[in-house]
Amino acid sequence: MDKTMIFSLGNDKDDEIKKGLIVVYDALREKGYNPINQIVGYILSEDPTYITTHRNARSIISKIDRDDLLETLVKSYLNK
Repeated sequence: MDKTMIFSLGNDKDDEIKKGLIVVYDALREKGYNPINQIVGYILSEDPTYITTHRNARSIISKIDRDDLLETLVKSYLNK
């Protein structure tokens, strides 16, 4: 009988993405931008200039894979 165990690191990854996204959101808000519009613009275009360099936000979001970001957002929205 196969006794292989499957471990999921999904929640840890999601938590790290959420922490990074919060830093980016706060940095955008502090600089006077509409954070939601800027983050959506970044996701749709993958153009880093949508994200400020304030608080290292551009670097933080650049390290997050866009597919992982979208997956985390959808799971969070659907509470899955």
